[in-house]
Amino acid sequence: MKKALISIDYTVDFVADEGRLTAGQPAQAIESAICQFSRAAYEAGHLLVFAIDGHDEKDSYHPESRLFPPHNLMGSQGRQLYGELGRFYDQVKTAANVLWLDKRYYSAFAGTSLNARLRERGVDTVILTGVLTDICVLHTAVDAYNLGYQIEIPVSAVATLTPERQAWALEHFQTVLGARLID
Repeated sequence: MKKALISIDYTVDFVADEGRLTAGQPAQAIESAICQFSRAAYEAGHLLVFAIDGHDEKDSYHPESRLFPPHNLMGSQGRQLYGELGRFYDQVKTAANVLWLDKRYYSAFAGTSLNARLRERGVDTVILTGVLTDICVLHTAVDAYNLGYQIEIPVSAVATLTPERQAWALEHFQTVLGARLID
């Protein structure tokens, strides 16, 4: 079994109190866990993917522009990795098993080279961390499932806006996508 950890959207705009589309406290509460899982994956030699939402403020055609305020704008402070994860990334970003992946849609697979990058490395299992559990993490998990990957979700390393949404998403991962919930 060859694994990749995909860290999804753990950025200033989604996590910090002043973020443009923040999950706030629930997202801040996973900072230590997301860093621990990322470090462990890196040290184990797994592929470590930072799949980060990136938008152009002038792109009025993007479907999210009708749903959410501008966020994770290319080149903005809000698109930088939040806190401890950002500091960790700065230390390892040039390593062969670390990949930054710009994404435009909820899923890290939609419109990106992620599937090709995983396949060329023989990855068969993805570990998904980040925010929001019921949006970008969920859509990435659905695509991973449809592409035949095994899915692991570290419960302490994913977060969303409310406990109800978190519980629903975790149950969906397990009962509909066959994901293994870990911690």
